[in-house]
Amino acid sequence: MTPTMPTTPSPPGIQAPPQVAQQVAARLLALVGDPGTATVPCRVDWAGPVDVPLADERAVQAACGVMEVHGRASGRPTPLAVDYASTVAGVLAAQGVCAALLGRARGAGPAWVRTSVGQAALFGVVQYLAAATADGQEQETAGPRRCAPDSAGHRPFVSADGVVFEVETLEAERWLGFWQRLGASRGAVRDGWAPFQQRFGTATCGLPEELHGVVRRASLATVREAAAEAGVSVLPVRESTAPPVAPRAWTLSPLGRAGGAAPARTGAGAVGSPLAGVRVVESTRRVQGPLAGHVLRLLGAEVVRIEPPGGDPMRGMPPLAGAVSARFRALNDGKRVVEADITTPAGRRTVRELVADADVFLHNWAPGKAGRLRLEATDLCSAQPRLVYAWASGWGGLWGSAAPPLGTDFLVQAHSGLAAAVRPETQPPAPSLMTLTDVLGGLVSAQAVLAGLLARERTGRAQRVDSSLFSAAALVPRPRRRARWGAWEQPLATADGYLWLTDAARARPERITDVVGADAALCPEAAAARLAARSTAEWSARCARAGLAAVPVCTDLSRLAADPRFAAALVRDEYVRPIAPWEFL
Repeated sequence: MTPTMPTTPSPPGIQAPPQVAQQVAARLLALVGDPGTATVPCRVDWAGPVDVPLADERAVQAACGVMEVHGRASGRPTPLAVDYASTVAGVLAAQGVCAALLGRARGAGPAWVRTSVGQAALFGVVQYLAAATADGQEQETAGPRRCAPDSAGHRPFVSADGVVFEVETLEAERWLGFWQRLGASRGAVRDGWAPFQQRFGTATCGLPEELHGVVRRASLATVREAAAEAGVSVLPVRESTAPPVAPRAWTLSPLGRAGGAAPARTGAGAVGSPLAGVRVVESTRRVQGPLAGHVLRLLGAEVVRIEPPGGDPMRGMPPLAGAVSARFRALNDGKRVVEADITTPAGRRTVRELVADADVFLHNWAPGKAGRLRLEATDLCSAQPRLVYAWASGWGGLWGSAAPPLGTDFLVQAHSGLAAAVRPETQPPAPSLMTLTDVLGGLVSAQAVLAGLLARERTGRAQRVDSSLFSAAALVPRPRRRARWGAWEQPLATADGYLWLTDAARARPERITDVVGADAALCPEAAAARLAARSTAEWSARCARAGLAAVPVCTDLSRLAADPRFAAALVRDEYVRPIAPWEFL
């Protein structure tokens, strides 16, 4: 079932709604299994409140900062070779439809919903946008970059036998043990830890050359042996773009018998906040879990966040917006916080007491932790027989007991084939340092919760919903073969930035010739020299006069926040964040 809305006139030059977004939304709504989803019209536009004429995936990536973040590690804005923003928009559309149904079931829900690929792209860079606009703005986020592709921003690890692989650990001691077993000096290991640890937030990872040299002299078997001894995760980067299996986006399992009515609360059924009156308790960390709770809060739910005594350590991660990390605030503002040490009996009692008056319990703990704490779905449903219990994991059931110790964004990109799909065939497969699967995984987890709430409405039974980063990564449509980009399919460097020619513009080579000249159109070197002689604004005007659709590339997220064309799509206070990405009417 493809979400649609009554057709309305589109601005000149805007193409039909994006197919990928509609296909992803239809795929997710089919999993919901509620025939009512077909009664909620949904429209996905390209730009939404972004006042830029956007008409294709890469144009959205250029205008909304995705190319800037993905390209930080390579030194210049770089497109993702997959329809990532359109995939995110499809998940947002499915969320809007399900939230509307829940609002209707509980009062006066909205009649239809609308979102856009532009809003999806901004949502994808939410933590980077917050960091770029906070008081303690990071210096590396400013200005267009023109570094060599082999700059210190990031390079994949390559073993002596030519295998590209990814390394992951969250503990400095394990990092030290791994590299010392391979023969690296303590100084190189020390200097590499901070950029490695912070790469999830900065999208760059400049490691000392010595570390790359060490692994180039070791076979993959030797690297894996050192990793196993140190407790570090190592996975080869798959050369195939296709995931090894095609998992369901989530699994839903009913629990127990039909329970009593859900707790009655005020505010249920508000059109603009279809989840008003729903209470969510979350015990999450990093990006995936907090973002899922953030989405449910934006849809109107009350979210209670359980943090360890003293607060989540991520609160102090620079840059700060006020007294708290801007990145942390971008995913957690508006949530009520309760501190509890869940490793103690008193802390676990606090969890059960909170869950007794909740509709949803959400966590992204490591496999086995819920069982050890006796906070599994069956344990908590005794306190709330209509609970939706949601686990957002890294791998889901892919590996079973043989799962790597960690299931984090870059490992999942490596094994799912997404690391190969996001890069053209002229580059070795390597994960994007933009947290692609963390964001998409959080969105899929929130959608799974909505599916669980709808199932509870139909059956009166508690529900368990399981999603993962891996299942989210598999949602992204893959090309049959890795992309091959021509000279005009990259951001074009101008005197002061970059310009992106849209799909429609590149389909008219005679107009490109009119703009840059016949000699430059045929010679990439001549074209580069001519483009570098004028500003982005000048080339944009020339393209417009020639009837070519061209989009200035965002090279600085803080400037994006000040751009009046994005005024209706962003909220500004101590940091900048996207508005809620749905319009309900």
